Amino acid sequence: MEMQVISAASIPWLSIMIALPMIAGILVVTVAPLRVIGRPVALVVSIVELALGVAAAAALDWSAANAYQLAETKNWIPAIGVSWGLGVNQLAMAMIILAVALVPIVLIAGWREDAGKRDGARQSSMYMALILILEGFMVLIFAARDVVLFYIAFEAMLIPLYFMIGRFGGKNARAAALKFLLYSLFGGLIMLAGVIGLWVVSDHGPNAFLMENLAGTPMASNVEMWIFISFFIAFAIKAPMVPVHTWLPDTAAAARPGTSVLLVGVLDKIGTYGMIALALPLFPNASSVAAPVIIVLAVISILYGGLAAIGQKDLMRLVSFTSVSHFGFMVLGIYIGSHVALVGAMFYMVAHGVSIAAMFLISGFLTERGGTREIAAYRGMQRVTPVIAGTWLVAGLASVALPGLSGFVPEFMVLLGTWKINPLAAIFAVLGVVLAALYLLIPYQAIFTGPPTNAEKFTDMNMREKGVIAPLIVAMVVLGIWSAPLVSALNPVADGAIEHLQPRIELVNSAGASTLLDGTEGSNN
Repeated sequence: MEMQVISAASIPWLSIMIALPMIAGILVVTVAPLRVIGRPVALVVSIVELALGVAAAAALDWSAANAYQLAETKNWIPAIGVSWGLGVNQLAMAMIILAVALVPIVLIAGWREDAGKRDGARQSSMYMALILILEGFMVLIFAARDVVLFYIAFEAMLIPLYFMIGRFGGKNARAAALKFLLYSLFGGLIMLAGVIGLWVVSDHGPNAFLMENLAGTPMASNVEMWIFISFFIAFAIKAPMVPVHTWLPDTAAAARPGTSVLLVGVLDKIGTYGMIALALPLFPNASSVAAPVIIVLAVISILYGGLAAIGQKDLMRLVSFTSVSHFGFMVLGIYIGSHVALVGAMFYMVAHGVSIAAMFLISGFLTERGGTREIAAYRGMQRVTPVIAGTWLVAGLASVALPGLSGFVPEFMVLLGTWKINPLAAIFAVLGVVLAALYLLIPYQAIFTGPPTNAEKFTDMNMREKGVIAPLIVAMVVLGIWSAPLVSALNPVADGAIEHLQPRIELVNSAGASTLLDGTEGSNN
């Protein structure tokens, strides 16, 4: 069943949520009185945005079949069939809620970052404005129904991110920002070729680029494959998958913790979201043919990310490499061809956003006190900063899928669905779970256990920091012990998407021997 619009918006919730933070961000840097109070203005706007998100979520039918709701459609560039087409399904709304919930948390977590600096108020206002503008683009990219609109948001969000990393980051920030920009532009330019290819094969009619109109467009198999590859490369860079992941550790190490939260917790999910929302429905045959190779890349990402994390000496680089492994699980769940695994992958996108936000913020609190990100500089912090130690451990355990916390249900679903389709891939993926335990316990033991060093430099979390982390911890626990509502909400999305990837995941090499790519024929497992 192709995606269709089942409800138009009586109130343009999505357009309002896109426009509000963008307009506020522009005003914060252009109106002199607002520059002085940029941070509180940004916080108020972000809270209003969260309230709008909750209202929009309440207007959504979470049990409906996979279809666009709260839809808005206006002709924008009719000559080429581009429209202001917005609409969300359950997955898109879940990602929007994650995004608008993390923004006020990031703002409060970094409340004192520019305090005491020369021209600190202006610098703070600029950073706040960039976050607000980025928030608008985050909503736009998850709400876009028009492929050109999606592409514009995909590229435009690089502008605030580049300055958030390069201007407001730490050591090597400019080099990291440039590397991030080059990788992203490379992926975006390749996607642009795919967008042009879609226009060539489309009917060139009104609203030709709406996803529901493009789905099912007849294409020659080789044309479909090339267009699919152009989109997939862009999504793989964003995800980030091995071997196009190398921008992430450098960026996460150089950026402010709040920037890393939004980048890894939300924006990198655009890669996996794009695979589900665009690649599967628009290129079903190419997706099925390419799935075996993608499964191998996903398993490699799981194992490589885990192994690389174990060897890291920089705390922020360690956290970022864990995400490479986690994204491998998400991509595996998307392309294995199992209904259970696909629901798990979508759940994983939300759960990872919560746990990785906590990991980056708590690590940032610690390194702010210690003045360095080197793991070797810390020892015995559990005695000196017990709340930091305890919350870091909880976030880490959620990240490595401890039962009862947010990461367990999605990871178990991905592994279960993979086992039913491809047991060998599941076995290799389970090794990633073992590596996860190591990359959590080794740094925890190094940083938080033993006799403390330089204890006089450290204080535990203050009330502001506790208030920031508390909702994330609560979310990890709630998602861990009460996962049924989210699973039920995501089921219709999987029902609609899985039919585009029926498990034709078989590949036999030229000698006839089965490889890791082999799969078992099945359906909606």
